[in-house]
Amino acid sequence: MIHASHFILYVAEQARARDFYVALIGAPPRLDVPGMTELELGSGVVLGLMPERGIERLLGRTLPSPPFVKGTVRAEVYLVVDEPDAWHARALAAGARELDAARERDWGHRVSYVLDLDGHVLAFADDQRGRSLSGEEGAAR
Repeated sequence: MIHASHFILYVAEQARARDFYVALIGAPPRLDVPGMTELELGSGVVLGLMPERGIERLLGRTLPSPPFVKGTVRAEVYLVVDEPDAWHARALAAGARELDAARERDWGHRVSYVLDLDGHVLAFADDQRGRSLSGEEGAAR
């Protein structure tokens, strides 16, 4: 059984990434120490921001380190949120680059996409399928 989920993004500058995500999420980090910033996204879900040099120590020479894969999409964080247009606007205001404006997708979500300061794709979705289910707006899914 999974009790919590932590997703870690490798970032060039921890403080810059922290400031971007604090502006986006609208809440302070739950942890902010050299080498790791953690932000709560929801119940049991944490987004971590680790400087690239931290993961380089773990990878050693076995795999390419993040600085060597710059210019490629490195990860996507797909968030199903209330008011996705507001999330999209906050991301742009914090310095993200727009990839695709919000529109209905064939999988049942209305989604927009941006690129954060380190090249990670962020998606802001409104689950239209969930809204058409029970009065609990899809909470039972």
